[in-house]
Amino acid sequence: MALSFQERPTSAAVPPGEVPEPSIGDLVSEIGQDLSRLVRDEIELAKAEIKQESVKAGKAAGMLGGAGYAAHLVALLGSLTVVFALANVMNLAWAALIVTALWAIVGGVLYSAGRKRLRTVNLKPEQTVETLKEDAKWARHPTS
Repeated sequence: MALSFQERPTSAAVPPGEVPEPSIGDLVSEIGQDLSRLVRDEIELAKAEIKQESVKAGKAAGMLGGAGYAAHLVALLGSLTVVFALANVMNLAWAALIVTALWAIVGGVLYSAGRKRLRTVNLKPEQTVETLKEDAKWARHPTS
């Protein structure tokens, strides 16, 4: 009489009190699971570190923005001070016009310098393009 599926022995009998040795498949499976868990943990650690550093960078950027705003107010109020100081020796309208003209000159000089520098900007990554060309050349002729 044939044994049913449930009655068939699945492994060699192990004496009581001894732990059966795991098979190679079980060991490989366990190594794979451990490696997968390790990679997931490392990714989570990297995410946590990036988030922490992003928060610090965000706070620093906010402080820099506040400093820029404060500098803008200094320039504005300083300009008003110069206008009122000049108003002691001339008409208030002429004093305001002189300060406005000075700021127009400063703005024009900064615009001109910025435009000149912007023309020298090359967004094409020259070194990367060159190394990619070398890699392609090597891939076509790996022995040369």
